[in-house]
Amino acid sequence: MTSDRRSFLKQASLLLGSLALHKSLDAALPPQIYQPFAGTTIPDVTKDEDFWANIRLAYACSPTLINLNNGGVCPAPRITQDALDNYNRMCNEMPSYYMWRILDQGREPLRESLAALADCSPEEIAINRNATEALNTIILGLNLSSKDEVVLGKFDYPNMINAWKQREKREGIKLVWAELELPCENDDTLVEAYTSLFTEKTKVVYLTHLINWTGQILPVRKIADEAHKRGIEVIVDGAHSFALLAYKIEDLGADYFGTSLHKWLCGPFGSGMLYIKKEKIKNIWALVSNDKPDGEDIRKFESLGTRSFPIEMAIGYSLDFHNLIGTERKQKRMHYLKTYWAEKALEIEGVKLNTSLKPKYSCAIAHVEMEGLTHTDLVNKLFADYKIHAVGIEKEYIKGVRITPNVYTTLQELDKLVGALQKIAAKR
Repeated sequence: MTSDRRSFLKQASLLLGSLALHKSLDAALPPQIYQPFAGTTIPDVTKDEDFWANIRLAYACSPTLINLNNGGVCPAPRITQDALDNYNRMCNEMPSYYMWRILDQGREPLRESLAALADCSPEEIAINRNATEALNTIILGLNLSSKDEVVLGKFDYPNMINAWKQREKREGIKLVWAELELPCENDDTLVEAYTSLFTEKTKVVYLTHLINWTGQILPVRKIADEAHKRGIEVIVDGAHSFALLAYKIEDLGADYFGTSLHKWLCGPFGSGMLYIKKEKIKNIWALVSNDKPDGEDIRKFESLGTRSFPIEMAIGYSLDFHNLIGTERKQKRMHYLKTYWAEKALEIEGVKLNTSLKPKYSCAIAHVEMEGLTHTDLVNKLFADYKIHAVGIEKEYIKGVRITPNVYTTLQELDKLVGALQKIAAKR
């Protein structure tokens, strides 16, 4: 073991221990959380099982069940759970005092920290409850008329598709649907699927950065650049890419962006983030109105009434933990875990993967199907016989099971998945 690696693992272990045991809300997190390995040449830990075993200890992983449905929602690390519990207890001692005079003061520092991760201005970030709320705010707040067209895809998330359909039904805007053949490993094909639909009436293109059903990553920047050439605005759903893929929001070319923080940031359940370019804020009507619903301040989107201040403030602990790992390290590890099991599964007769193995087109999520079994049968057998929790997915022509590990997932758990697929295939 090299001295750099030994030092790195030692510092990581000490820091993880302090995070896992952190209880006092009056004490600040260790200052090294922001630069935990200063003075150390950080090695590539993608395949370093010692490092990831320490990361696993920071979570309350079930000792009997294997969770491979992190594509739905991710668990929060222990430090976030502790903070949430303590904040809840604090607020219930004197709600109006602790919620509105104490915890409410933490929103601006949190906004700055989230903006630092997104690499944008804090004045472009609003904190809310999930990607649905963030993206519905944009979709329902845009000024559109019955003559306008919106280009979107059939693999977009249902809650956002329904918001667009509501506008279609209520105001008569025209929805134009991009047809995608997934998986796809050709940028030109993916770009053409959207840009070929652009007309003089197209006002908005709606893009899902990482499609949750199969894990397909779209070349959103290339599509956005073509849209902007034509004066078309760009909305990006980043629910499954934020804090998983290493990018800045500005890298996507998005005018508007929404994400859930209880996915790959591993924030408390019911936490989300909205991004709008500073000059665009005035163009979006607030979903829940305040005294300036058409104002230029991003905070107009935070007039949600009484909400969970403990959830909001606990986001910061997940953010610190995420920064300890680092987005690039997380992305590399998650792609490695996906490839680790998927390549083995493809050797099983009758198994088909509906996800690319190339890091440019996929990361953590993969969609698998097995000849001779419905997706319902496969997901039920995985849980009933092997206690592996995954989710059956049927969307358009895609039918199978979505498998999504997380940073706490072990290679032994993925070996058990592959073994289960082998046994199920043999018994068909």
